Amino acid sequence: MMFSSQYKAAVVQMNSQIELDDNLENAYQFIRQAAKKGAKVVGLPENFSFLGGLKMRQNKADEITKRVPDFLADTAKEFGIYLMGGSYPVPAAEGKVFNRSSLYNPDGELLVEYDKIHLFDVSLKDDESYRESDYVEPGQPEPAIHSDGVIGGWGLSVCYDLRFPEYYRKLTEGGADILSIPSAFTYTTGKVHWETLLKARAIENTSYVFAPAQTGRHGVKKDRKTWGHAMIIDPWGDILGDAGTEPGIACAEIDPHRLEEVRRAIPSLKHRRL
Repeated sequence: MMFSSQYKAAVVQMNSQIELDDNLENAYQFIRQAAKKGAKVVGLPENFSFLGGLKMRQNKADEITKRVPDFLADTAKEFGIYLMGGSYPVPAAEGKVFNRSSLYNPDGELLVEYDKIHLFDVSLKDDESYRESDYVEPGQPEPAIHSDGVIGGWGLSVCYDLRFPEYYRKLTEGGADILSIPSAFTYTTGKVHWETLLKARAIENTSYVFAPAQTGRHGVKKDRKTWGHAMIIDPWGDILGDAGTEPGIACAEIDPHRLEEVRRAIPSLKHRRL
């Protein structure tokens, strides 16, 4: 569903830690700041409510799940915004959790939710490896999209999904105009891949990319380091907003006329042969 007029959107960049109350308060203040700047849509990063070890996240999932949906619904309603809830752990079978992203409307109603399907099992260096699948259950591999006449078509994803272009093509085929990619990208990979991958997803799908992010060091031992640079990128690949390396927000206009202009100039989505 094509939206009729442009609106301001804001990506939040956080340095989330292991204290749920502190993280929710920080998120609230950033959302408040974005709303004061006129943002109609505000997005939080992956694991905005808790960012420590995977086992700790698993143990905190019950408490987080009881509090975060109400926080998102109440905050969206308080400020009259669409609020994209980054991601947070939700209990799943066999002691694992889903890594869930959700979108709420200005009435505090849940519009769509998505459980991350691509899990981050990588060995970057001898002293830096991740096994997300040990604790996280993948969601169903189906596009998660919400469309309305105010904000257009929003396609949900989370972090590591960014490396799988076929999922974003499915989102675009389903009507997504804006690709939501809340992340906690590692410093090691972020410094070489983050901007390139975000631009690629925007350009190849002629869509906006909306990417909140984590930044800095996290956890009890401060042994996890994320890249930062929360971004909003337009369908041509131009960076409209970049939060840099400190916690904060970045704002930009989402413009349906720009979307139409780029898709008319390079109608690659219509030229596909496969």
